[in-house]
Amino acid sequence: MLLKSHPLAVLDNVQLNFSEASLHTMNIVIAFIMFGVALELNFKSFREVWEKPKALVMGVLSQSVFMPALSFCLVMLINPTPTVALGMILVAACPGGNVSNFISTIAKANINLSVSLTAFSTVTCVFLTPFNFWFWGTMYANSLATAGLSVPLIEISFIEMLKTVVILLGLPIILGMLFAYKFPETTAKIRKPISIASMFFFGGFILMAFMNNFEQFIKYIDLIMLIVLAQNALALLTGYLTGRISKLSDANVRTLTLETGIHNSGLGLALIFNPHLFNGSGGMAFIAAWWGIWHIISGMAIAFYWKKREPRPLYEK
Repeated sequence: MLLKSHPLAVLDNVQLNFSEASLHTMNIVIAFIMFGVALELNFKSFREVWEKPKALVMGVLSQSVFMPALSFCLVMLINPTPTVALGMILVAACPGGNVSNFISTIAKANINLSVSLTAFSTVTCVFLTPFNFWFWGTMYANSLATAGLSVPLIEISFIEMLKTVVILLGLPIILGMLFAYKFPETTAKIRKPISIASMFFFGGFILMAFMNNFEQFIKYIDLIMLIVLAQNALALLTGYLTGRISKLSDANVRTLTLETGIHNSGLGLALIFNPHLFNGSGGMAFIAAWWGIWHIISGMAIAFYWKKREPRPLYEK
């Protein structure tokens, strides 16, 4: 059975305007962002979260276990082309994005829990992102082989992904934490400017990449818009239901919803355009790129809805 007739197959032949210099720039920007995130990691501020770890544990499960598993189920349900499917699996495997902390502030969520979950997912994603993508990606590839589908060979390199994530995230985080430990006074002065600068650089890079690929984006956005919308809605619902079923407080439920629904799609793009991994696969790139735009729109919409509603003063045990 061939997949060439699939409506999404056209994405596999799309070449995005993304040069080697652009890839290096994106990697530097992501590393700079992670260095800035590491400067914010002050575990003393999160003592209350760690003393009552239920919300943290459920948040980690929602982000790193439930979301990738349910995304795999969604892939099997809608049956997209392999590159689109792997793009969905990769986005689900990426850690939470640090923009979720800002959005959680608007939503009147638990900020300490939000930052703790972002910090935990960022540190552990050095292993969990490659593992989750390798595990669910391999299951998907095996399902294609079992169904007898005629598709290009899909190579999922756990080691290559691990190396990339360690370089992009692991090293900047370690350097940032060491810098904050050795130079606390300097860190206090530069923490906010670096945070603002990193968001500015990342936003500017995304805008330039979007403008350079505007024609392709407009031409093919209709093919993946509903897929990203469905997966993001699934992510938000996963966080919300995990919190509700666990009987967490309203503020913590809001946090889990946003942390599970917002992912570091910039890391996903860096991995997708790595010539040793996916070399800019069109289907994967479109999923990650549109996710990076849509999760902010959906997150902000929910945040402004919750902003007008005070969380109920319920405290879980």
